[in-house]
Amino acid sequence: MAKTLNRVQLIGRLGADPEMRNTQAGMTVATFGLATSRQWPGKDGTLQEETEWHNIVVWDKLAQLCGDFLTKGRLVYIEGRIHTRSYDRDGQKQYRTEIVASDMLLLDPKPTGLDGDDREARSAGPEPVVVARNESRRVPAGATRSSRRETEVDPDELPF
Repeated sequence: MAKTLNRVQLIGRLGADPEMRNTQAGMTVATFGLATSRQWPGKDGTLQEETEWHNIVVWDKLAQLCGDFLTKGRLVYIEGRIHTRSYDRDGQKQYRTEIVASDMLLLDPKPTGLDGDDREARSAGPEPVVVARNESRRVPAGATRSSRRETEVDPDELPF
């Protein structure tokens, strides 16, 4: 049997606070838009920029952490898989491609104050980031799950 891989890694900023819901079965789900951008010099030498928006879906305990820590504008690393679902709207089949997140890291200091003035946070040095993994993922029979706890990470030590 051929092996395949469906893995996505994104670093971007939230376009809005996560939308939190609970399923009828009582499972927590968070959804939010994540913007990633790329820049390149145009033919005339001016800097061009393109922003891509990604639909992020987070389940269970990781969803609750996203609801607790993520806010509009926060810089975050998301790792997960691509999933396209279909649904009917007014008799027409619609498709939506989403990133189902399995890991999340906060990459910027926690904002301070309601006025958006975060100079104090920047001058205090890097704040430890939250590292969270969705432990509800299924593990194949016979495989072992590596235990990854919440930990402190210096953003300057990240390999990307």
